[in-house]
Amino acid sequence: MNERLAEKHYRLPAQEVVDALTETRERTLELVADLDDEQLTVPLREIVNPFRWELGHVAFFYDVFLLRVLDQTGPVMDGGDNLYDSFRIDHDDRWSLPLPTRERTMEYMHQVLDLVVARLDSRELSAEETYLYLLAVLHEDMHGEAFTYMRQTLNYAPPRLVVTGTKNGQESHNGGPLPGDVAIAGGTFQLGSRPDHPFTFDNEKWVHPVEIAPFEIARAPVTNAEFAAFVDDSGYSRQDLWSYQGWVWRDKFGAQHPFYWRRGETGWLRRHFDKLVPPEEHAPVVHVTWYEAEAYCNWAGRRLPTEAEWEMAAAVEPATGGRSISERNRRYPWGDDPPSPERANLDSRFLGCVDVGAFPQGDSAFGCRQMIGNVWEWTASPFYPFPGFVIDFPYKEYSAPWFGYRKVLKGGAWATRSRLACNSYRNFFQPYRNDIFAGFRTCC
Repeated sequence: MNERLAEKHYRLPAQEVVDALTETRERTLELVADLDDEQLTVPLREIVNPFRWELGHVAFFYDVFLLRVLDQTGPVMDGGDNLYDSFRIDHDDRWSLPLPTRERTMEYMHQVLDLVVARLDSRELSAEETYLYLLAVLHEDMHGEAFTYMRQTLNYAPPRLVVTGTKNGQESHNGGPLPGDVAIAGGTFQLGSRPDHPFTFDNEKWVHPVEIAPFEIARAPVTNAEFAAFVDDSGYSRQDLWSYQGWVWRDKFGAQHPFYWRRGETGWLRRHFDKLVPPEEHAPVVHVTWYEAEAYCNWAGRRLPTEAEWEMAAAVEPATGGRSISERNRRYPWGDDPPSPERANLDSRFLGCVDVGAFPQGDSAFGCRQMIGNVWEWTASPFYPFPGFVIDFPYKEYSAPWFGYRKVLKGGAWATRSRLACNSYRNFFQPYRNDIFAGFRTCC
């Protein structure tokens, strides 16, 4: 088989894979369990999908990439390809499809999962099987995050999840602000993922040298209080602060502040799912477009970091032997151990953002905080392939159709699953998207 696909023949025990499949499916169903049939039938919008379509699509992905690819079986649902194939069915057409009922959709999801789990019984997984199973799990995790911000977009209540954090009491993580920059000397940085990583998406391949000039980067993302100062200083009315495309966007939508912000009697309010709350002063600003982040930077005399600068600040391992930069990158800002509740705000533990000064145990070697978790961070970089990119990925449409106009985001948000977030992961969205859990940090 293809060595690049096998990722150095990485394998997982079957039971570990079963546990991941079961857990991500339970989370998916939790995210929609409280929604009635009317709420599942959402209005046609570019930035959402019908819930029933998206639930069926998640099961369809398992059907295609696990059962059909690995076992050469036929489709589990007759006609499923004409309903759930995201590259066969245009976005707007998904509202007019003869989608199965909620009950039948759930039956399809359970049927496919049962078949997928059954084939793991008493089986030693190959590297290819491990890779495809992880791909399916992570794909469902991404849709779980999408379900979460879709609920925000649609003014629904927060999802009813079993969470382990609390915004009150000893686990509040009200860490306050974290002002200031860290200085990074620059040099030759190895950007991207290495072949020995257990799982790598196609757009992360492969690690390659990038020359980076010295720069300074903020220790933490921009906060609500900092962004409010930009808004209150007529930042949305000064065309000189905006790029041409950004001003076209601002003018088209009449934007005068972040989309979910409102003027209250005593100050700003922001909509958090179905409630208006005061913006937490030291929490990161969230639900801002790339254009708004760029305009803020111009106002503040700053700029957005490039993808390479961001990843260097997050991933560089302290060097030894007199070198300023190690040739080895950390997988996470704090090292190679996977995310834990003490290090990052992930997995919807708090159902929202916490202060930017929280989670000091998650600092990078340079002292940058929350480079994983809390909010995705816009970078200055457009989403393009790395040198030598080839389509050798089972999910061929994952990256290639989107290269160009989209911007790279790094890190992960509070609703991102901890098994997905790492330094080399590249998220990518259009610069006008303000529905995702995105903020930014600045540099100079």
